[in-house]
Amino acid sequence: MDSVATILITLGALLLVGLATEALGRRTQIPRVSLLVVFGVVVGPAALGLLPDLGPGWFPTVTNMALVMIGFLLGEQLSLGALRRHGRAVLAVSLAVVLATAALVGAGLIALGAPLPVALLLAAIATSTAPAATLDLVHEGRARGPFTETLLGIVAVDDAWGLLLFGLVFAGVQTMASGNSEGVLFARAAWDLGGAALLGVALGVPMAYLSGRLRPGEPMLVEALGMVFLCGGLAIRLEVSLLLAAMVMGAVVANLARHHTRPFHAIEGIEWPFMIVFFVGSGASFELIDARAVGWLGAAFVVLRAVGRLAGAGLGGLAVGDAPLVGRWMGLALMPQAGVALGMVLVAAQRFPELAGTLLPVVIGSTLLFEIAGPVCTRVALVRAGELRESEAP
Repeated sequence: MDSVATILITLGALLLVGLATEALGRRTQIPRVSLLVVFGVVVGPAALGLLPDLGPGWFPTVTNMALVMIGFLLGEQLSLGALRRHGRAVLAVSLAVVLATAALVGAGLIALGAPLPVALLLAAIATSTAPAATLDLVHEGRARGPFTETLLGIVAVDDAWGLLLFGLVFAGVQTMASGNSEGVLFARAAWDLGGAALLGVALGVPMAYLSGRLRPGEPMLVEALGMVFLCGGLAIRLEVSLLLAAMVMGAVVANLARHHTRPFHAIEGIEWPFMIVFFVGSGASFELIDARAVGWLGAAFVVLRAVGRLAGAGLGGLAVGDAPLVGRWMGLALMPQAGVALGMVLVAAQRFPELAGTLLPVVIGSTLLFEIAGPVCTRVALVRAGELRESEAP
C-alpha cells in the first residue's frame, strides 16, 4: 500500500512541477525541457536525492512510452507533401551533419592522442540527437514554417543514420579487437533498422485504414494510443529500433490515411504528462560525475561535436542552395543529445569493458550538458529563423 501511495504522490508532484516549468519558461525564456532535466538532476541521486525509488522498471517503461509517441509524431513530418517541399534539404543536411560530426570527432580525437577504438566509438555516438526535446520545443513555442518543418524532418531521419553508422563502427571495432570477421554484427545492425521499418509498415497500413473510419474524440484516442503502444511493445520484443518503428508507422499513416491528422492530434493531446516524467527521470538518472574522469577527452568531444553539427549543416545548406536559413542556423538547432547516445555507450561499454572507464564518463557528462544547453540552442535557432518570436514564445 505504501508503495502505491509513493508512486501516486511522486507522479502527482512531477506533473505539478511540469506546470511550474511552463510558467517559469515564460518568464525566463528557458525551454521547459531544460528546466525539467535540471530539476531531475537536483532531486535525483546526483544532488539532493529526494526522488523516491519507485522500482527498477518504472523509468524504462515511461521512457519507452514517451519515445514511441515521439517517433509516431515525427513520422508525420515524412509525408509526401512535406518531402516534396523539404525532402532535398532534409536528406542533404542530415547526411552532411552526421558525416561531418563523425569525421571531425573521430579525426580530432585521434589527432589529440585518443586510442583508435575510443575515437571511432565516440565519433559514432556523437551523431545521435534528441528527438523528444526538439519536438517538445517546437510544440512549446508553436513554431511554424519551412525551417521548423525541415528541422523536424532532419530529426526524424538523423538518428536512423546515426544508428546505422554506430552499427558499422561497432562491428569494425569488434573486428579489430578479435581479428575475426564479424558479419553477424552487420546483420544485427541491418535487422535493427530493416526490421523496425517492416514493423512500422505492417502496423501503419491497418492503422491508416482505421483512421478514416473512426470519429474524432475518445474512439480516435483509444485507437491511436493502442496502435502506438502496440508498436513499441512489438519493437522491444523483436529487438528492433523502437523509435524508428514508430516513425515509419507514423509516416505510413500520414501518407495513406484519409483523415491522417486525427491520430496525430490525439497523441499530441496526451503526450505532455509522459514527457514530464521522461525528462525529470532523465535528469535524475545522472549520477555524480568525476570531472577528472572526463578530462580533456570530454572537453574535446563536446567542442568537436558542436563544430561538426555547425559545419555539417553549413555544408548541407550549401548543397541545397535555396535555403540560406538552413545552413546558417540548422547546426545550432541540432545540438541536443539524449537517450540514444546513452543507449549506444552502454552497448559499447558492455561489449568492451576495458573501454568503459573512458567512454562512460565522457558520454554521460556530455549528454547532460547537451540535454540542458541543447534545447536553448534550438530555441535560439528557431527565433533567428523567424519562426518562434520572443514575444510569442511561452
